[in-house]
Amino acid sequence: MKYLHTMVRVSDLDASLDFYCNKLGLENLGRFDIEAGRFSLVFLAAPGQKEAQVELTWNWDPEELGEGRNFGHLAYQVDDIYETCDRLMKAGVTINRPPRDGRMAFVRSPDNVSIELLQAGTPLPAKEPWASMPNTGHW
Repeated sequence: MKYLHTMVRVSDLDASLDFYCNKLGLENLGRFDIEAGRFSLVFLAAPGQKEAQVELTWNWDPEELGEGRNFGHLAYQVDDIYETCDRLMKAGVTINRPPRDGRMAFVRSPDNVSIELLQAGTPLPAKEPWASMPNTGHW
């Protein structure tokens, strides 16, 4: 058995691509527009990790997407959790669960998909403003 990808439905493909690619840093591996089915698929992966993909599925006809807690979250390892969260905040992304422990943070995509960010290796020493930053919303 081999892991292929995780599929996430999105309501606004442009906003989702901006979040996942421009802000989070994933690479776009390819887009497939399926006219007969009226949907598009876009495959993304962290740089150098094509074996761990996220498939964004965008249905062309508008629909309300509910938040499915049974999905859980996507998780990505980062080299510096503080730098990553700082960059995301500066790009307008809310840090729902700040990296108070120097190890873990959560953000959400434009469609409320929970994204866990984990510090590579050992946790970084506690640091402000993160150490005293409260949660925002839920994650």
